Amino acid sequence: MASLLENLTNPALLFFILGITAVQINNDLKIPETSSKFISIYLLLSIGFKGGNELSHSTVDLEIMGSLLLGVLLASAVPVLAFFLLKQKVNIKNAGAIAASYGSVSAVTFVTAISFLDFEGVLFDGYMIAVMASMEAPAIVVGILLIHLYCRKNQEEFGAPGAFSSVFNHSINNASVLLILGSLVIGYLASDQQAEGIKPFTTDIFKGFLAVFLLDMGIRAGSQLGSMRENGPFLVLFAALLPFCNGLLALGLASLLTHSIGNLLLFAILGASASYIAVPAAFKNAVPEANPGLYLPMALGITFPVKIIVGIPFYYYLIKNVVVIA
Repeated sequence: MASLLENLTNPALLFFILGITAVQINNDLKIPETSSKFISIYLLLSIGFKGGNELSHSTVDLEIMGSLLLGVLLASAVPVLAFFLLKQKVNIKNAGAIAASYGSVSAVTFVTAISFLDFEGVLFDGYMIAVMASMEAPAIVVGILLIHLYCRKNQEEFGAPGAFSSVFNHSINNASVLLILGSLVIGYLASDQQAEGIKPFTTDIFKGFLAVFLLDMGIRAGSQLGSMRENGPFLVLFAALLPFCNGLLALGLASLLTHSIGNLLLFAILGASASYIAVPAAFKNAVPEANPGLYLPMALGITFPVKIIVGIPFYYYLIKNVVVIA
């Protein structure tokens, strides 16, 4: 338990809490939007490049292929489970949008988990970057398909003509996926000498930029907390508890593929995270009737803080003390 509490002193995490605190005390602390966008681009670029460079030293084997398959499976199955839980409480379009959010992944949560592993001195395999990237699109597509299926079943109107093809194109061609996969390929092609040449940019300043970015995310998350109180306890409990179950499921399945503590933690976090960037962007035009005032505060205002503050150290503690590591 002492080590669990010690993990909560990670400076990046404390800056995130500072951001939430600033909002709650009505402080006017803000990070300029242009700066926030630049830092998010930098973080994805850095993570992708380093992951690709590490991947270049590995050979493609059954563990890598199995991990990629597991990522896609989780991203496809979780929204189905979430949808059937949610459609009892909210309408079909909102259920599909929320389900897609919880099947897709949060790149920021993933980056924060990597920073946590670095803080703890724990290694992970570069192919986990590719696993993360592969999990963005399937959940969005499944969410749209579920809405389409149940709208037809209930004889409800579904979106505009071409809505599904539009969201499918967006889900596989959004900026974050392109950036992290492109950086992964560039890192894979770069020699060790070339990678060392830009190490001050990709590695040395990473933690500082992450601290500023999480300060900004704390401010954003804090501003969403109020709206969740208006939507009743079910959605709040759903946003807090379902991701924990998803993370445990991902951890259990991943333990059949890998014994790496770093890989297991990243799988747990990918299973437990929720998208608050890719999904809102995809659903904005494809299913405008879905209420972003529900799925955005759930993912950003509840799930993200819970995963950052409690989830990451909890899964790490669980992996080290309960999961059998060969």
